[in-house]
Amino acid sequence: MKKQYQLSEFQFYDGEEFITFNLIDINTEKKEITVAVTDRGRISVHTFDLLEDCGRLYFEYGVGFNQIDLDDFEEVDE
Repeated sequence: MKKQYQLSEFQFYDGEEFITFNLIDINTEKKEITVAVTDRGRISVHTFDLLEDCGRLYFEYGVGFNQIDLDDFEEVDE
């Protein structure tokens, strides 16, 4: 069964602050993911390469190339 990612969000702690990722779009054909990123009070939209490891989809974020796993995203209420 394929996980639904609509209205999904994930919070990542970078050692200083929480960064929130809100999923906008996943394009498996282009292997790209587009997310709204809230980082230290700033909101921006970024498109990242969608990567796969052992069947799990993820993208890399930040200077440390932190692995953000799509399975960690949770559905949020509107």
